[in-house]
Amino acid sequence: MGKNLRAELVVNKVSIELNPFAEEFLARTVVGAVSSLKGAENIQDLELHLERGDVKLIVNGNELPLTPFPEEIITNTITGMVSSLKGVGKIDSLKITVRTR
Repeated sequence: MGKNLRAELVVNKVSIELNPFAEEFLARTVVGAVSSLKGAENIQDLELHLERGDVKLIVNGNELPLTPFPEEIITNTITGMVSSLKGVGKIDSLKITVRTR
């Protein structure tokens, strides 16, 4: 995935405004976590949906199946990071979209 990344975050169906640092940190963390998975080569766009511990991952338009281990790591990493952002409380669901600019 290119160096210029754009990230959007929605938590509990509410869009969260990200400053440039938080946007880049979130985008690079998600891409880093996903890029080692089979089928996630050459990421151009990525959607991560998380709802009550269930993860749905779509890379370049294709849904990637996850085994329990990477699903748990991704869930814990992303919810831990996002929950520390200003304006984010309890997370019931979230959606992260990352695209190249």
